[in-house]
Amino acid sequence: MRFVAVKSAEQQAAATVFRARDLLVRQRTQIINAIRGHLAEHGLIAPRGPAHVARLLAIIAEGTDLPLEARPPLEALASGLAALGEQIARLDGEIAVRAKADETARRLMTIPGVGPVIATALVALAPPRETFAKGRDFAAWVGLTPRQHSSGGRTIMGRTSRMGEKSLRRLLIVGAQAVVRWAVAGGAPEGSWLARMLARKPRQLVAVALAGRMARVAWALMVRGGVYRASPAAA
Repeated sequence: MRFVAVKSAEQQAAATVFRARDLLVRQRTQIINAIRGHLAEHGLIAPRGPAHVARLLAIIAEGTDLPLEARPPLEALASGLAALGEQIARLDGEIAVRAKADETARRLMTIPGVGPVIATALVALAPPRETFAKGRDFAAWVGLTPRQHSSGGRTIMGRTSRMGEKSLRRLLIVGAQAVVRWAVAGGAPEGSWLARMLARKPRQLVAVALAGRMARVAWALMVRGGVYRASPAAA
């Protein structure tokens, strides 16, 4: 039988910033999708991804290609998007201050793909370190290990379990995706684990697998101390 570790009032308070940030980020994504959809209905299309949001906002600001009736609601969405961006940036600044002040968070940021947001989230959201016997148990709690379907002595590995702390899981996958993009651009050494995985697996699958490795490394640093040092074979 597994029990949920009791969190102190300080831990609950520290986790509030991540809950709030996660909500604001999801709201920002909803507004971006709404703007993209409304503009597409009028034949105004921009590439997908946050990097191309500025192009959508420029179309709304110019307004020359939009019907007169569509301009006020789209301008309202654009102003709401700007306000959300300011609020998220304010929370990111608060998180960065906490990361600099916390010794464990500073050590976790030595892991590739782990920045101030992920490091402080690990410190605030993870259960007590003694809850898990090994790093894989922590990765399983986050939901980054495959489900096992065993029958007749045969073990079949399925999709990731998606159990545990979904906010932490999402952040680790986002950090892993950044590392994968860096590797695809030529940053991964030839023959490394990441380069071999990218040569035979889809990028998103590699990102999830890398997020699981990041979770195991993070648990090891939180339990044993020290900073991340990549071995040549596992780089």
